[in-house]
Amino acid sequence: MTHRQILEALLGLLAALFTALLSTTIVATALPTIIGDLNGSQTAYAWVITTALLANAASTPIWGKLADLFNKKVLVQSAIIIFVIGSIIAGMSHNVPLLLVARVIQGIGMGGLTALVVAIIGTIVSPRERGRYSGYMGAVMAVAMTGGPVLGGVIVDSPLGWRWCFYVCVPLAVIALVLLQRTLHIRTVRQDNVSIDWLGATLLTAGVSVLLIWVSFAGKAGYYGWMSAETVLYVLGGLALLAATVVVESKVSSPIIPLKIITEKTTGLAIIASIAVGVGMFGATTFLGQYFQTSRGYSPTAAGLLTIPMVVGMLVGSVGSGQLISKFGKWKAFVVSGAALMVAGFALLGTLDHTTNLVLVSAYIAIVGFGMGMLMQNLVLAVQNTVSVKNIGAASGSVAFFRTFGGAIGVSVMGSILATRVADLSAEGFAQLGINSGGSTAGSNLNVGALPAPVQEVIRAAYGDATGRIFLIAAVIALVTLACVAVLPNTPLRTTIDLVQDDPEAVPVEELPSDKPAGKDGAVTSGAAAGATTGVSAGTDAGAGAGKHRADNS
Repeated sequence: MTHRQILEALLGLLAALFTALLSTTIVATALPTIIGDLNGSQTAYAWVITTALLANAASTPIWGKLADLFNKKVLVQSAIIIFVIGSIIAGMSHNVPLLLVARVIQGIGMGGLTALVVAIIGTIVSPRERGRYSGYMGAVMAVAMTGGPVLGGVIVDSPLGWRWCFYVCVPLAVIALVLLQRTLHIRTVRQDNVSIDWLGATLLTAGVSVLLIWVSFAGKAGYYGWMSAETVLYVLGGLALLAATVVVESKVSSPIIPLKIITEKTTGLAIIASIAVGVGMFGATTFLGQYFQTSRGYSPTAAGLLTIPMVVGMLVGSVGSGQLISKFGKWKAFVVSGAALMVAGFALLGTLDHTTNLVLVSAYIAIVGFGMGMLMQNLVLAVQNTVSVKNIGAASGSVAFFRTFGGAIGVSVMGSILATRVADLSAEGFAQLGINSGGSTAGSNLNVGALPAPVQEVIRAAYGDATGRIFLIAAVIALVTLACVAVLPNTPLRTTIDLVQDDPEAVPVEELPSDKPAGKDGAVTSGAAAGATTGVSAGTDAGAGAGKHRADNS
């Protein structure tokens, strides 16, 4: 594909990705109004977010595996349609249970878009050139993550009402669907007699679900403590289900998460790093918004605007590093630098309190954003560089899965720690005022504006001072990311779409003469390389000797 053709295809893919990410961040600002209108509880508040994250995380590796077996274009269009259905149901919801069902449907669609967009880019662009296009994807992610809260605040405050926070994503998704149909033309090799590991997928989903349910309801403000019999049962049950998943995946012929891929050094380290990135990414967007609104007293719209320095940092980091990687073919320095900047930015945010100068806050979140921009997509690039095209969906999906899963658990744990710290600080503040409030529930009322002025001051100070501890935890977790990326093998970026055979007589794809015959599975063969599928055509999902194949130009 030419640069222009790639950009045309990328337009539809990025439109789809932007829509999915926007639907996640736009709800965060509108959620208090939504739950109040539907007469929901604090538990319902948490589960509107958790159900979407759970469905997203659990379905991502399944979509990734399907991308290695079937037509990627049809799959990504299916994910968009599923997402649109979920969005319409969510906008029409008149009670919390129906809204939760709609969020699950949305999450499944978002999981498909998250995995498939990265996988498709991996099948049409070589790793050496992929940096510039991954930079564009990072920029879209940055705009969606920061623009969502602003747009959500504007919609909620307008005559449209909160339902349009869901409806607004529908026309965007339809536009993405039309763009993909017109611009995305990738060659797919369909494999006959392919089995899908539904048992592994079920065990994986169940294990992830149990652990997410555990962290959602544990803690001082939950139904049971972190050190309780319920915690033991949930943790042991979740780990047992995941252990069973590993056993099944090691025995089936077509696993959902190929153990050979995720245990490879580069992929394994990238997965661990991605978990920490997820914690930082979700934590920054979740708790920064709460800091600006609850502690500093800004409106949802203003709070969204105050996070713009982070999106600027992400834009510069992702686009700039992508362009430089494509130019020089070097990637490791950028991911290590990005991880180091994340550590520094979170450590600086760890000094936050309710009086911190907003100029300093802006500078700190810009550093975090710059680090994230350099790190997130380039981690996926490093993984894709080490796997063949036929496994690129599973590898990309695995990294995205662990990033989302790590973020979901990390944010739940950090939220519980925040609630505990706010309760303690509130109790201390009330004690100084001579009020016996009972520290365990002191900070439970988030409608701070309705409280008496002296109480407001105590609650706002408690939230502001407690937020610093959350970011210190994020800084420690970011150190894990830094350690992992520091020891990543510095594998040069290949200039071919697929891995070239190790045979010394094998000819690089770009150098094959045009009159060479094509093998019956669509791969060009030559000399000693005859009969071995190398995935020479952009977007070819050919595997070596996996039964009969039939080419399909979609």
